[in-house]
Amino acid sequence: MKDKSPTLIKNIYYMLSYAFQVLRHSNYAEVAAEEFNNVPDLYAAILAAGIGQQLKQGLYRVYASCSENLSVVRGRIDIRRTIENKFQRKPQVFCHYDVLTEDNVFNQILKTTTAILLKSKFVDEKRADSLRRLAPYFQGIDNLDPNDIRWNTIRYERNNQSYEMLLNICYFTLKGLLLTTEKGTYKVREFLDDLSMSRLFEKFVLEYYRYHHPELQAAPRQVQWDTDRKTASLLPIMKTDITLKHGEKTLIIDTKYYSQVMKVHSLYGTTSLHSANLYQIYAYVKNVDPGNTGNISGMLLYAKTDERIAPDLEAIIGGNRIAVKTLDLNLPFSEIENQLDGIAFASFPKYASALS
Repeated sequence: MKDKSPTLIKNIYYMLSYAFQVLRHSNYAEVAAEEFNNVPDLYAAILAAGIGQQLKQGLYRVYASCSENLSVVRGRIDIRRTIENKFQRKPQVFCHYDVLTEDNVFNQILKTTTAILLKSKFVDEKRADSLRRLAPYFQGIDNLDPNDIRWNTIRYERNNQSYEMLLNICYFTLKGLLLTTEKGTYKVREFLDDLSMSRLFEKFVLEYYRYHHPELQAAPRQVQWDTDRKTASLLPIMKTDITLKHGEKTLIIDTKYYSQVMKVHSLYGTTSLHSANLYQIYAYVKNVDPGNTGNISGMLLYAKTDERIAPDLEAIIGGNRIAVKTLDLNLPFSEIENQLDGIAFASFPKYASALS
């Protein structure tokens, strides 16, 4: 695997710390101070610290249903099965009962991800040792096939909220490190940023604006089609990545993380933006601004790649401002902050003047 620059690796940690505020706590201070050569090694360090903290609080437990023959009554008696025991001269009652167990999907994902990181050549031996020391605490907890994890069904509540950051790190790790073979098995592959970084990039930008610019009410918002209700019910749902609002002004941001930002036309030897992305942001803007007030703007925000051309343009299309910007994640983080602040101030002049 080609290692990423130390600056980018450090910035990924900063991005994670915005996406998941728990990383700002003192028990992650050692991770924040370290230097990493690659992303999986960073994830291994975060998981080692995070799982260690979770073990101090206690692993999350859920009720699981059990059914078996017992010598004493527990839970609900199964009359039919108990009568069968009597005919077979078994002095037992068959019972159905619930038991609190640590063997649930939350802990299974932690165990599975840890085991896969330990097989990875990208994890430093120091981090691997930290992960190995956690293994005894997961005895009795099953491993999962990572391809069978239904991430969209996982729900967080008060009793398991501390798992949200940990399972997101597991998601990034498994999506980046695993390759499914034609036979349905999986093996470790080189880390692919696009699969995990797209989700992180979007959440980072959203949480950055929430944290530093609460007045802009940053949030993903559903866009209603500018049509009658019956027709709208047949159309796909439109939901923005990030919507910023201040006064009468609104900026809709659609974040994009691609290995190749520009589309190359081999026939003509020219480059252009991906048309689908531009159509998408334009559709958001025009449906939010059916009265053509011009107060609604849109922006495609790309993570900068190694391509020679980095899109940076702005135009009035159909009466609304549409911009395309890039955010260079290889820069010192203070410069990334300046870029994000600059977008906010340029889009909302009244907000900027109120702060000055």
